[in-house]
Amino acid sequence: MGRAALVFASAAAALAAAVLWSFSVGRFPVAAADVARALWSSLGGGDSGLAPNVEALVLQVRTPRILAAIAVGAALAAAGAAYQNLFKNPLVSPDILGVSAGCALGAGVALLLALPALAIQGFAFAGGLGAVALVVAVGTWVGRRDPILTLILAGVVVGSLFGAGIALVKYVADPYNQLPAITFWLLGSFGGATPEDLLVALPLMAIGLVPLALLRWRIDLLALSEDEARSLGLDVSKLRLAVIACATLVTAAAVALAGVIGWVGLVIPHAARLLVGASFARVMPLSLVLGAAFMLAVDTLCRTVAATEIPPGVATAFVGTPVFIALLAATFRR
Repeated sequence: MGRAALVFASAAAALAAAVLWSFSVGRFPVAAADVARALWSSLGGGDSGLAPNVEALVLQVRTPRILAAIAVGAALAAAGAAYQNLFKNPLVSPDILGVSAGCALGAGVALLLALPALAIQGFAFAGGLGAVALVVAVGTWVGRRDPILTLILAGVVVGSLFGAGIALVKYVADPYNQLPAITFWLLGSFGGATPEDLLVALPLMAIGLVPLALLRWRIDLLALSEDEARSLGLDVSKLRLAVIACATLVTAAAVALAGVIGWVGLVIPHAARLLVGASFARVMPLSLVLGAAFMLAVDTLCRTVAATEIPPGVATAFVGTPVFIALLAATFRR
């Protein structure tokens, strides 16, 4: 077995262990055997023989939350790997084009209007796509001499604009009801994930991830200079737009599902490159698995280490900062 295959198998085993751990621990612990019986009976339609409250805890409370954490972690990590390869910059994260700020503004407006949960997701998703569409339009209008730098600068400007919009929404919100809801949403959470939310978010993530996976060998060529990529027959402009569209769709769906969660899309691709090299064809699938395992482990810690649940958006910063510093040190030592 090659090194890359061994690393991928180890990451998959870590994800499986994280899933079992997350099902078992919490304020109401559940034995691993009971978790397996509940899941097996739900798939086969038979009777698990468990107490109704235990079966409901496993199937209705923890299963949607675990699936949401896995999906969001995988999506943000894959989007981060795509953006870092596209912009040839390891410090790029999925919100580089303002998608997180756009999602946050959309969700803030929906919360300000007291809309239902599904509408909040829809507004967040539309806000993220709208922000990136504005960035691409500004980048195209300003100039094409250096499209990468233009997109990054446009992303910074549009992100700042939408950030000001978020501040305005928080300023005019009711400080007793609306403002806490907006603040908690911005910190991120998987506690409110439902099967209905997953039915909306997972297909959108798949629509973005499948083209990235199919184009992974072509996306590798974006690491070359533009002239070299064109000499190999690659339409750089179309591929760049396709990567931006897919990564934005994935990121917007993830943020709409769980709120703003940082560091995953920055740290995990670094770890993947350190383990299997810089090729996007190997980095992306490993980032998917590592991102899912990392996000699930962080969320499990968030709901178990203290009496009050810690927002995962806060925990990823505390965990991601030292991990990122360690990854940088390991990279430079190599």
